[in-house]
Amino acid sequence: MKDEGKVPGQRRFSSFILMSSSLPFKGALWMVVAGLLFSLMGVFVKLGAQRFSTAELVFYRSLFGLVAIFAIARLRGGRLSTRHWRPHLWRGLSGFTALMLFFYGLSHLPLGTAMTLNYTSPLFLAFLTVLVLGERPRWPLVAAILAGFAGVALLLQPSFERGQLHAGLMGLASGFFAAIAYLNVKNLGKIGEPSYRVVFYFTLISSVGGGGWMVLHEFHPVDWGSAGLLVVLGATATLAQLAMTQAYAEGETLTVGSLAYGTVVFSALLGMLVWGEMPRPASWLGMGVVIAAGIIGVRFASPPASRA
Repeated sequence: MKDEGKVPGQRRFSSFILMSSSLPFKGALWMVVAGLLFSLMGVFVKLGAQRFSTAELVFYRSLFGLVAIFAIARLRGGRLSTRHWRPHLWRGLSGFTALMLFFYGLSHLPLGTAMTLNYTSPLFLAFLTVLVLGERPRWPLVAAILAGFAGVALLLQPSFERGQLHAGLMGLASGFFAAIAYLNVKNLGKIGEPSYRVVFYFTLISSVGGGGWMVLHEFHPVDWGSAGLLVVLGATATLAQLAMTQAYAEGETLTVGSLAYGTVVFSALLGMLVWGEMPRPASWLGMGVVIAAGIIGVRFASPPASRA
């Protein structure tokens, strides 16, 4: 017997280790890691915006992810070819649009504000499931959507005063297009497309779109210093994506989806630490209302493990 020679305390400890490896908190832990990595990605986007355009940042972020997902798929023997090119195209275009708007918001708004506006996607997703999929609205969900957008109004109030309304609306639009991307991901899941293939085509389309935009409008040369920044940006974004996928694979969907809002908290703290961005009381209240409403939205329309 393998446990022969072990004292009872050692057996209990070994059993605890074996049991804990399958406990649901592993999924929660992965989501906390993903939230921190997404927040760090936001920091590097803001730093990169001092040198590069939004299209360039999207291109480098997507290209890094494309190479990483391609390598992972090949190592695992995954097949990248698909017959469902049209839904992949719609998912890729909506995700690319959301990513462009999100990075624009990150470049021009306080980090916590931009991240919160992007995380309105569960509210838009809940609304779209009623409008597009014809699901019957439930009063708690309707109340959450109304409260969530009241929180958005509180969050955008400083943007009116600082001349950042345009950037604020772009950030809010990123949440809307992310919700559309999530609907497309759901459809792809229903027809049996694996998550790695969905992410691969999303990063492929975003790389082509960002690269084309960059070539047609503006290109900044990359030196050794900025190359390091772009690599770290791509690495944090890709690792965050993988951590989120692992979280949804191992954790309980509602718990994991709720913990995704830790990204907003991490981002607000990093914004204060790096740039001294001190949100006003109304902004803190707006963030709290959006987070609470989003968690309710997650309960009714949980986003899949693939962020734009």
